[in-house]
Amino acid sequence: MLSHPLTDRFLERLLIGKGLSENTLRAYSADLADFTGFLEERLPAGDKDAGPDLRSVDEQLLFMYIVYARSRGLGKRSLSRRLSALRGFFAFAREEGELDEDPARFLENPKFARSLPEVLSMEEMNAVLAAPVLTDKLGFRDRTMLELLYASGLRVSELCALRALDFDAQVNLLRVFGKGAKERFAPVHAEAAGFLSDYIRHWRPLFSPKAPELFLNRSGKALSRVAVWKLVQRYALRAGIKVDISPHTFRHSFATHLLEGGADLRSVQLLLGHADIAATEIYTHVRQDRVTAAHRLHHPRNKS
Repeated sequence: MLSHPLTDRFLERLLIGKGLSENTLRAYSADLADFTGFLEERLPAGDKDAGPDLRSVDEQLLFMYIVYARSRGLGKRSLSRRLSALRGFFAFAREEGELDEDPARFLENPKFARSLPEVLSMEEMNAVLAAPVLTDKLGFRDRTMLELLYASGLRVSELCALRALDFDAQVNLLRVFGKGAKERFAPVHAEAAGFLSDYIRHWRPLFSPKAPELFLNRSGKALSRVAVWKLVQRYALRAGIKVDISPHTFRHSFATHLLEGGADLRSVQLLLGHADIAATEIYTHVRQDRVTAAHRLHHPRNKS
């Protein structure tokens, strides 16, 4: 990919200073390479060997790039991430003394309509959890995974990265490495802990493990995120769930059900591993929408 000499220093700052994940760094690298390519295309033929000059970038050129990106079908969320990469990069260039002014300081992300996450009811969740057949190693593995997704609100990447030693059966805690390799300890309720202990002790060895990860495929290798997504889809269909769900639906349901049960927002933030409580506040809107729907459905004056 095309790059600028300053890009590697910027990505190193993100890795060491902010602890961003490898996937995020890869995405930022691709975003900056795309912008560098845009600048390269606009250089006179004789200047292409020297590469683009950051000092030539101004607000108007950045606006032209946004138009260029949109013309290629870049969606709002992808564009938002790309603008975040550019803001961070040019702010870094300004701090390093490479620029006198930051041309990206006024860049704003596109506005999003608020979309609430899909959440299962407790009855629907119980139906999905009960869908795997427990008479073979695959069914027991799948039930254990589903139990953990809902019991601890794990991201699918966190679930796939778990190892057997990450579970402390004495206190029913999971050591989880979240975004940016941030470590947290997630409690596991007794029923899910029972499934997990049984899986580790009796069922996992039947996979003839060839990888240290906790959850394995038929070949004994680490189960992928795509495989977990497909399994969730299969069990949702078996449970008669009408909406389209994913592993992240378990995380959304975990947070919403905790708040409905009386948990405070700060506790839910810690359990989810959110760095900013603003990311957790979306679940208060989900809860309010569910309360409002219940009022509309059951209040006698609404019925009339």
